[in-house]
Amino acid sequence: HLSFDLDGVDPEDAPGVGTPVPGGLTLRESHLICELAAHRRLIGMEMVELNPTLDQRNKTGELAVWLIQSAMGKTIL
Repeated sequence: HLSFDLDGVDPEDAPGVGTPVPGGLTLRESHLICELAAHRRLIGMEMVELNPTLDQRNKTGELAVWLIQSAMGKTIL
């Protein structure tokens, strides 16, 4: 099971969270975590702390979708 807390992603890439962490994970680091999970026996995943009311142009929402897709085996390159 993978629980991915979007608060840990740098606010530059994930502005729509309640507790932003400056200097957090980069986009590539976030995708790498999910890509590695895709190669394991992943049976469940949750994407937490997305707050659409704080998001800018749905940037964090789109990131959440990309990360879920990565965890399901889709590569970004």
